[in-house]
This record gives sequence, C-alpha cells and structure tokens, in this order.
Amino acid sequence: MARAPRSVEIRSYQVGFGDCFLLSFVYGPTDKRHVLIDFGTTELPVRGQPRAPAKASQHMPEVAKDIARVSEGRLTAVVATHRHADHISGFATDARTGKSGEIIAKLKPKVVIQPWTEDPRAARDARKATRDSSASRRGFIAGLGAMHDIAAVVADLAQRRASWFGPALAKQLRFLGEDNIRNASAVKNLIAMGKARGAVAVWARHGSTSGLERHLPGVKVHVLGPPDLTQTETIKTMRSKDPSEFWHLLAGRSGLRDGVPLAQGLNGGRRTAGVPAEARWFRERLERMQREQLLEIVRTLDDQMNNTSLILLFEVFGRKLLFPGDAQLENWSYALVDAPTRDRTQRLLAAVDVYKVGHHGSLNATPKTLLWERFAHRKGNGRRKPARVLTTLLSTLPGKHGSTQRKTEVPRTPLLKALEAETELFNTDTLSFAAKNTELCHTVEVKP
Repeated sequence: MARAPRSVEIRSYQVGFGDCFLLSFVYGPTDKRHVLIDFGTTELPVRGQPRAPAKASQHMPEVAKDIARVSEGRLTAVVATHRHADHISGFATDARTGKSGEIIAKLKPKVVIQPWTEDPRAARDARKATRDSSASRRGFIAGLGAMHDIAAVVADLAQRRASWFGPALAKQLRFLGEDNIRNASAVKNLIAMGKARGAVAVWARHGSTSGLERHLPGVKVHVLGPPDLTQTETIKTMRSKDPSEFWHLLAGRSGLRDGVPLAQGLNGGRRTAGVPAEARWFRERLERMQREQLLEIVRTLDDQMNNTSLILLFEVFGRKLLFPGDAQLENWSYALVDAPTRDRTQRLLAAVDVYKVGHHGSLNATPKTLLWERFAHRKGNGRRKPARVLTTLLSTLPGKHGSTQRKTEVPRTPLLKALEAETELFNTDTLSFAAKNTELCHTVEVKP
C-alpha cells in the first residue's frame, strides 16, 4: 500500500448557489480515495427555451452519477460542513432533488463528518435548555432547532406573498427561509450513512480528530472550526455592532414565541377595512417595521448557522488545501485569535495553496486582515510573484443573495476582483450550463 498520495484531484461541481467538491487522493493507478465535501443547491443557473432555472430534481442526480463514476462506486468519506440547504440538499432522498442522496448513499462512505451541533444524540436531549447559562450545549442546539421552525414559517410566508409584500423583500426572505429549513431528508440520510455497517460518524469541533487519517495515509487533516461552547461563546453571541439581538432569545424552544408570531403576523396582508383613512399611514409604517424586523431576524439566523460550519485544512506532500464551508468571522476569530493553537494555525494558513472561497464569495466569510492578507501565495500588490500561486475555488451564482446597494452582493465585487487579480481562480459561474452541453465541473490537479 502506498504511504502517501502522488497527487490530488479536486472537482468543483456546478450546483449553482451551493457547494459540491470531490477531492480524489491519487495513491496509484488503481488506488484513489475520494472525499466528497458538501452537496447542495438552492438555485441552479438558467437553461433551455424559454430560459428558466434548471430543476434540481434533474441536475443533482446527474452530478451524483458523475461522482459515482469518478469514485468508481466508492467514497472514502462524506463531509457536510453545516446544515444549510445549499450544502446538504443533494443528500436528500426525496423527489425534490431527484433522490440524488440515494446515489451517494450507495457509494458507502467509510466516514461521515459533520459539525458537533449535528450530533443526533445531542438533538434528542435538546428539547429545552437545561440551564440559562450560555455555555449550555443543549440550549445552543435547541436554539438551532427553533431557528429552523422560524425558517419554515418565513419560507411559507414569502411563497404566499401578499400584493403589498415587495418583490425584493420576498426574494430575500424566500432564499433565507428555504436555505435554513431543516432539510429533514438530507439530515436523515447523512445520519444513516454514518450508522451504516463499516462506517463511522464524526461530530467534529476545533482541534478534534477528523477520522480521515487512517483512511488517507500521508494526509493530515486539521479541524480548525467550529469551536464548541466549552471553547468559546462567540459563535452564539452576535457582535455588539450587529443590530439584532435575536440570538439571545433562543435559549430553547421558548424562543419561538418571539420569532414565529412575528412571522405569522405578517401573513394576513394589508387589513385596512375599518381603519380610518387618517390612521392608515400609521398602519403602513408599522407593517414596514415588522417586515424589516423579520428580515433582520432571518439574516441573523443565517449568520448564526454559518458560524457552526466546519473548517478543514488538508496537509499533503507539503501542500495545504483549505475548505471552510461558510465559516464567518466569529468562527475564524477563535481559530486565529483566541485558540491556544492560534500561532500554529496562522502559520498553516499563511502557506495555503488551495482555498475554497468561503460562503460563495460573501462579505464576511473571507475576512480581509484576519484571513485573506495572511495568504502568502497571492500574487500582485507590488510583491514579488510567489513560486506557487494560490489556487481559489469559487462555487456561486450571482444575483441570488445580497444587495449591491447594501454592499452585500454575493459574490462581493471587491473580493471577486481580488480573486481574479491575485489568484488562479476557478469559478463555477464560468462553466457552460446549456440545454445539451453542460460542463459539470472544473478539475484542478495538485502535485508535490
């Protein structure tokens, strides 16, 4: 048996607004070991005539079949970085994604890695917070469950938009609501794959073992995030500059009494009958305040779920490959500033050769000074060209999320320009997505 890989092939699959990456560690002509990192989408590019978004029920099985082809019917591991739909919906076994999860399950991964917040045993214990302390893991996980219930109400609300409910707001609420729904079919399939005979489920946190080293000789895997609440509470508490304190309401299921009624209260549309004309302006302003409150709540919900994202760094033949899911500032801050191992982590990240761009190129998933400026293999900015140029992998769909007016568009324009100027960028948005000629993925080969 080979003692170390000869090369690594990385495939970035076209899943629109979502992530799907297949890492193939090549030990020899007949020995390749494959790790699938995420498999989900919330919207695909347009195709056909008339042009309309492609159907996940048709496209996701195509991707799953190609993963099965490349991996020759066997996966070494599946990694689900966090439970957002754009990262795990493809693991579902229902009709919405064409039962693509059944194809993946048949590949019988030996290891299924998820963040510690997904441990089903913790979920069973998390019906309510056991104490008020913010260090309670059960309270934190119960809060995540409450967030999903609110997301379901929000998604339904946006889908049944009243005439007075503006299209831009409805679009944002629909995206955030649908992305944060529990994805029960995908979650159950991931748990089942981890419980299958010969497989092991790993619920990882900062500094824990990944379970991959025994299956990938010569490869070291660093779990840099997320921290759990015994390490830091920053993933639970929003920074003081954030406008919403909604997260503090979620000590358990009781947090729903603040979120769900607010969402349901907007369901009735404009009710002006019986309201004097001179008072209607006041009702309209109250409704606007409610809508803005709800949008702020689901934005906060979305951010908090990203803070539970796995951050994995693969170290192989001197190369470093960074896959951070959708990790945001609080998650990065622990690994790089607060953790006892921060100095080692800073050295590792400085030498990164391949970076999977966080959160589809969003505003706060690639912190400029905390992360981006640490990458020594960037080119440009008046510096000498490095011997090895940083390779970046971006899976995104412009126009799906955020706003150029608010400077929150995804991918964020200044970041995209920096990626194009300072790295060798592979962007799934450049893949052909035609009716009969779809390029399923970019393939990057990493060698010693």
